[in-house]
Amino acid sequence: MSEETRRPRDNEIDVKGLTHPGLVRSTNQDHFLIASLHKRLKVHSTSLPRPEHLRFRGERLAFMTLVADGVGGHQAGEEASRLALESVARYITRSTECYYTHDPDQEQHFLELLHESVIKCHEKVAGEAEANPELHGMATTLTLVIGSWPWAYVVQVGDSRCYLLHDGELTQVTRDQTVAQDLLDEGILTDEEAERTAWANVLSSAIGDGKASPVTTRAVMHWGDRLLICSDGLTRHVSDERIKELLLAAENSTVACESLVQEALDGGGEDNVTVVVGRADSRSEPRN
Repeated sequence: MSEETRRPRDNEIDVKGLTHPGLVRSTNQDHFLIASLHKRLKVHSTSLPRPEHLRFRGERLAFMTLVADGVGGHQAGEEASRLALESVARYITRSTECYYTHDPDQEQHFLELLHESVIKCHEKVAGEAEANPELHGMATTLTLVIGSWPWAYVVQVGDSRCYLLHDGELTQVTRDQTVAQDLLDEGILTDEEAERTAWANVLSSAIGDGKASPVTTRAVMHWGDRLLICSDGLTRHVSDERIKELLLAAENSTVACESLVQEALDGGGEDNVTVVVGRADSRSEPRN
């Protein structure tokens, strides 16, 4: 197997996450989760208050990162994002056979299971909201990435974005599921109007509220590429061009996360901001 095609070793994967309530809101409704898939799921880093640390055995088969941005009252939004991440993580853990036997011939089944995990997550959040009046109306975005080298499988509901930086070019892998983006796609709004309108913050698809319409995208990963998942607390204050500059300048994923969050805070910090940055670097030194 060549250096270009071999799977990265554990000490060659550099992935970090960071969340901040921002400068205006008193609570943080965002959550993130970083985990590896072995025979079971092992949580490496998360903002969840009571993460389950599941036993595993065998080599790492894939890496999973998730970001959820809750909406609703402060309790409801935080609960929605927490439930979403925990629900998806549990479902994927129970369905590990699909992931650790994944091969190109089974890709369609693999994608169907990813879609099903998000739909079950939607049903879980909606059911909790219906059963508890205090949580009525809660919802959340959800962006899930499973990396099975060299592929990154991205599943999105809402407007938490996934970006890929390759050869110095930043590409938005996901499409915002907002009313403004729908109107833009239909030619009713221009780019400038879509950015200014109040519809820019109205989700057309969300976990737990109304309908959830998961969209799955596959992207190929190369050594040195950066993958970014973020809530809109970042993108409302930091342009794509500035995101690219900060990712290129950062020596590692920890620095990238810190720089991106600080840039959002310097830009006003009007919302919770969450970022997860990952890359595979064949020149990386072993990490603890």
